[in-house]
Amino acid sequence: MEEPRVIYFYSTTDEHGYMSNFARYSIHLDGKRWATTEHYFQAQKFVGTPHEEEVRAAKTPKEAASRGRERTRPLRRDWESVKDDVMRKAVRAKFAQHPEIAAQLLDTGDAKLVEKTTGDHYWGCGTSGAGKNMLGVILMEIRAELASNA
Repeated sequence: MEEPRVIYFYSTTDEHGYMSNFARYSIHLDGKRWATTEHYFQAQKFVGTPHEEEVRAAKTPKEAASRGRERTRPLRRDWESVKDDVMRKAVRAKFAQHPEIAAQLLDTGDAKLVEKTTGDHYWGCGTSGAGKNMLGVILMEIRAELASNA
């Protein structure tokens, strides 16, 4: 049996940069406009507090990520148990609201999608390549949803 094709993504300027949470595709969720899925994801760590809006207002996704990782901000108590669903909701909205990248995602077929990160062993594959790759897993889930609705 042949190994599935693997598509690595990370930088927004790469061929598959649209998969990155830093890619400049705004989303409308929870009654607000979010500049990127990274803005939404990071802000949800502080939902219902002024910190949520401070992260949403960040000028860049990198700034939103930095604000979201500041441990001076009070992280919601249930974050570890809800973070995958928050990411799934953001990624689903991104591809539902931007048909042009939904088509690109579908064009990846049955390829394994891997966020090629160095430091992140949860959302990406990490330096060793053995990380959980949860962003890639969620993208493959969303791709399957899109395919079943096509």
